[in-house]
Amino acid sequence: MRNTAKLSTAVLAAGALTFGLTACGGSESTSGSADYSGPLVVAASPTPHAEILDFVKKNLAKKAGLDLEVKEFQDYIVPNTATEDGSVDANYFQNQPYLDDFNKKRGTHIVPVVTVHLEPLGLYSHKVKKADALKSGATIAVPNDAVNEARALKLLATNGLITLKTGAGTEATPQDIAKNPKNLKFKEVEAAQTARSLDDVDAAVVNGNYAISAGIKPAKDALVLESAKNSPYGNFLAVKQGNEKDPRVKNLAKLLTSPEVKKFIEDKYQGSVIPSF
Repeated sequence: MRNTAKLSTAVLAAGALTFGLTACGGSESTSGSADYSGPLVVAASPTPHAEILDFVKKNLAKKAGLDLEVKEFQDYIVPNTATEDGSVDANYFQNQPYLDDFNKKRGTHIVPVVTVHLEPLGLYSHKVKKADALKSGATIAVPNDAVNEARALKLLATNGLITLKTGAGTEATPQDIAKNPKNLKFKEVEAAQTARSLDDVDAAVVNGNYAISAGIKPAKDALVLESAKNSPYGNFLAVKQGNEKDPRVKNLAKLLTSPEVKKFIEDKYQGSVIPSF
């Protein structure tokens, strides 16, 4: 059994309240000293992020003098809010466009530390074997957060299923589609639900971690798959601004980009997750 913990939003909310009350009474950060004792608590998506962290914990951390605690989350919101309010020390689940959008909209101060891997976004279907076999009027599920929806539409455009308007960028929506020859319809759902929606739609664009969690093999099963070349979507270890110099964070960053982790990623995920270092 993996030595990880799964937190609910309710538990984190309670932790955030406790943290807030402590801050009101005078926290260590306001006194100018930082407490780097205790385990480094990292929030992560179960697959592949927590799996990679578990490999580090079981095989590399002890020798490196790092006490690592991994907490799993199923969504893309709580890991950042928990990092912002101090419920966890760091997180590992996201890419730069998503983080930029999150910080802008929520007023958080999360910053990247080191990029570890890329999970190619893919188009999947239980009803057709090839993308060009999608029928006119087919419904495609796409993630409903701004960055991943735009990324999904770009994937479809790159593979000739739609054409986006000139200038459509990292916040593109279906309203930015210039040409839609198959009259495709789009169902916006939470990123975590895209793989589960495959029986209800004609196809779905699924983030790599959720595809793997659902037993899908992106390198094998995708109708079309995002290219890793020059991708801005590498996933990284992140912390609240000001905590980049935490020696525990530096230690983990070094371990996450070690030859041992690179080999683990390549061997375990067989091209469905790609090292970025």
